[in-house]
Amino acid sequence: MQKSVKGCVKIIYFCKKQIMLKKCYSEFLIECGTDEAGRGCLAGPVTAGAIILHNPNLVLTKEKKKLEQLLFKSINDSKQLTEKKRFELRPIIEELFDFAFIHINNDEIDEINILNASMKAMQESILNLKTQPEYIIVDGNRPLNGKLGMKQTKGKIFTSEEIEILKSIPNTSIIKGDAKYLSIAAASILAKTYRDDFMDKIHDEFPMYNWKKNKGYPTKEHRDAIRKHGITKYHRKTFRLLPEQLTLEL
Repeated sequence: MQKSVKGCVKIIYFCKKQIMLKKCYSEFLIECGTDEAGRGCLAGPVTAGAIILHNPNLVLTKEKKKLEQLLFKSINDSKQLTEKKRFELRPIIEELFDFAFIHINNDEIDEINILNASMKAMQESILNLKTQPEYIIVDGNRPLNGKLGMKQTKGKIFTSEEIEILKSIPNTSIIKGDAKYLSIAAASILAKTYRDDFMDKIHDEFPMYNWKKNKGYPTKEHRDAIRKHGITKYHRKTFRLLPEQLTLEL
């Protein structure tokens, strides 16, 4: 059920005080931040989020502007927030801003590799925004528009128009950007929570791997379950699933 603005304000007031991250990197009016989650996992998708914090096409009420200021004081890199706090902040972020998220599944990861899949997830999420950004800031050290129009059989195939859109938008990659800029941090919250939702759902299908807890990361528990039960349709077959990989029948 959607929380009211007053309910959202109450949640934010209980957030731990922190140093506020920077709102903008460039001088462009419509700047988008993007980030991904799940790159190092053995199973499940890599998920990306994209968000525009300032959009001249959206006019906030006085009450929502107050909520926005409180939210900016609460947003941080998703890894620095508790799971509970991430899920509390997500509906507030979605109520105020233009956002999108995308899953790239394990089969596509196996086909194009995890680095390309991570970048493609961010590219797709940006294309799904309601407003085309004028500038993009990306968490990491790779430019957003490097690897476009790859030949592949799985997942979304970019049209020539979409490729031109992505090529036309200037972008900057920022190492540890999710700990420096609000939009990247907010995108990291979206990516992390929606990926967690996905892993919780498929946990019910394969509970022996305990994805509800480990989210597909290479924990001892997860790898012990792979040794005992083998792999599933959600595992990334090109990854080193076990230290003794050569003995695992894929």
